[in-house]
Amino acid sequence: MNISQFIERYSGVIEKHLNSLYPADSSLPIIEEAMKYSLLGGGKRLRPLLAIMSCQLFDGPIDEVVPYACCIELIHTYSLIHDDLPSMDNDDYRRGKLSNHKVYGEGFALLAGDGLLNNAYEILLDCVISNPTESRIRAASVISKAAGISGMIGGQAIDLYYEDKKIDIDKLNEMHSKKTGALIKASLEVGAVISQAAEEDIERIRLYGESLGRAYQISDDILDVVGTKEKMGKTIGKDAKENKATYVTYYGLEKSEKLLTETIDDAKQALRAYGSKAKLLMEFADFIACRDA
Repeated sequence: MNISQFIERYSGVIEKHLNSLYPADSSLPIIEEAMKYSLLGGGKRLRPLLAIMSCQLFDGPIDEVVPYACCIELIHTYSLIHDDLPSMDNDDYRRGKLSNHKVYGEGFALLAGDGLLNNAYEILLDCVISNPTESRIRAASVISKAAGISGMIGGQAIDLYYEDKKIDIDKLNEMHSKKTGALIKASLEVGAVISQAAEEDIERIRLYGESLGRAYQISDDILDVVGTKEKMGKTIGKDAKENKATYVTYYGLEKSEKLLTETIDDAKQALRAYGSKAKLLMEFADFIACRDA
């Protein structure tokens, strides 16, 4: 199975699980409609796919990791809804559609994001309560920390604070490691934890995740300069216009492209010990390097 076949197969599994979370006969149609608008309105599902890929690498139970993988997608989607709000990045489009707040208003967009986040924790707790194994508890902890102030929220706070301010490279790396990288690394770590992988294996997958998360952000910053609204599904060129700190604004386009190649190589190096068994994760790194959306 190559990476395209893997994505086609498991994207369907993920979509089926996400669709099952919100039945059609909801007693709260407006808020759940707003939640589903963003959650089920497209997206590459990279994070849940990475969780499944990691689980597969360590011969773990795919069925058991899927709920955790989908929880990460819920958290990621909530962050996008809030990120698009006028008080944050103020984006009118996401995934080729109007942003949540442009359709449902700021109030319901806030609640939709809050609803997705809380729903993720409901699912995590249900997983733990139904079978409180050490690996399930640890996986829930990994996700919680990645979503909080030491992870994604902390990165967003740095981003907001440094708008129109000079930022050094260490702080820029920290911002992106938390804002973008934390959930990517957590996805991979969760797959390994649910598989009850050895600690040295978990550390290797973390190192891969750190480099992959950084590469994803570098790629995103490059695409904000050279990409198109049609392919990206969101406004292009906003970072430069709003004087936001990115790898391209710090290094320039040419050096950023070189840094992307080097970072992808670092990600692959972390998994050399697994040889051909890590083929999909190696291909996934190349997929990130060559993506145009």
